[in-house]
Amino acid sequence: MNRRDMVLGTGAALSLLARRARAEGAAVNPGLSLGTREEAVFDTLPGKQQLIKLSYRPPNYEAPLAYLRSAITPNDQFFVRYHLSQIPDMAELTSWSLTVGGDAAGKSVSLSLADLAKLPQVEMTAVCQCSGNRRGLSSPHVAGVQWGVGAMGNAVWRGPRLRDVLAMAGVGAKAVEVQFHGMDHGPIEATPQFAKALPVDRALDETTMIATSMNGAPLPLWNGYPARLIVPGWTATYWMKHLSTLSISTTPLANFWMKTAYRVPTGMFPGSAFPTQDNDTNRPITDIVVNSLVTSHADGDKVAAGSVTISGQAWDHGSGIAAVDVSMDGGATWRPATLGQSTGRFGFQPWSAAITVAAGAATPMIRATARSGAVQPAKPLFNGAGYHNNAIQTLSLIAS
Repeated sequence: MNRRDMVLGTGAALSLLARRARAEGAAVNPGLSLGTREEAVFDTLPGKQQLIKLSYRPPNYEAPLAYLRSAITPNDQFFVRYHLSQIPDMAELTSWSLTVGGDAAGKSVSLSLADLAKLPQVEMTAVCQCSGNRRGLSSPHVAGVQWGVGAMGNAVWRGPRLRDVLAMAGVGAKAVEVQFHGMDHGPIEATPQFAKALPVDRALDETTMIATSMNGAPLPLWNGYPARLIVPGWTATYWMKHLSTLSISTTPLANFWMKTAYRVPTGMFPGSAFPTQDNDTNRPITDIVVNSLVTSHADGDKVAAGSVTISGQAWDHGSGIAAVDVSMDGGATWRPATLGQSTGRFGFQPWSAAITVAAGAATPMIRATARSGAVQPAKPLFNGAGYHNNAIQTLSLIAS
């Protein structure tokens, strides 16, 4: 398979697979718009199992619900998200290096994978979740990739802390941000580069790291090989793939991706401060909000009347999950689900609950509460970008 087919998924074999998947019906959320349900198909990228293709150019592939049943999402089942269409291939990445510098750095250094491996290594289990996860379920619908529930996954990331890498260049007292970009790019030189920034305090936090390993193996190409930034508890817009440049800066980054995109109304959602980017009207999206998902069953599933066990995952920005509750009477009363073995405060918290269903329709509701005190809302807080859709899930089951 040549590079164009690999990156864009337009090879004859993949086209045939896509047609078959459309004919069979891809497992997409029924809450998505009709147009999305018609276009979303099962498709396969090299090294991946079948994912739900939402766009070829750039490649955006969602994990089917069944892939999220495991507390740790396997590498070949992990979702794929890109903003720009030109993805570096393995040949280009053989000469990869990471440049660290900037006007607030003591010096500029170039680091190889071997250099990163010499630094102290840490492991962190954390949910990587696209800021627009569940965007396609917004009402009214909003622009952007029409994600269902699978623009996320939970993995064990390994590599050096970002602060140890930055220390090799020196972080000056006047530093306010660490800015960064990767090796993916647009089809023409005029395409704006996808570049992001972190406030310097978050960049130096002990949990922020550069991953070179994912679930005990080198990062997959589609998930950022050879190195990606990991910002546990923050949405994946900051988790830069194919990381190539770190710039320690005395001035805020003022590009489209910071000043226009990935922003939410000020005061609408909880989240960590971003002093150099916050304003009275809107602010950058930062923390993941508390959420939960039933993974054992999908809407419309048929079950036998009687006792049924439902299960799934809950997660938040890192305070940890205190409780998951289930209601069978439209939210009038709630009873606790059983929490399984946690994967860590930034990771999935498995849960399960035995419910009793009579013949006919059953609509269990699932609600997570974080240790911070945050609780899933009854309805999503609407915003024009479809971010932070964390409304209480109502599952529709048919019992007989």
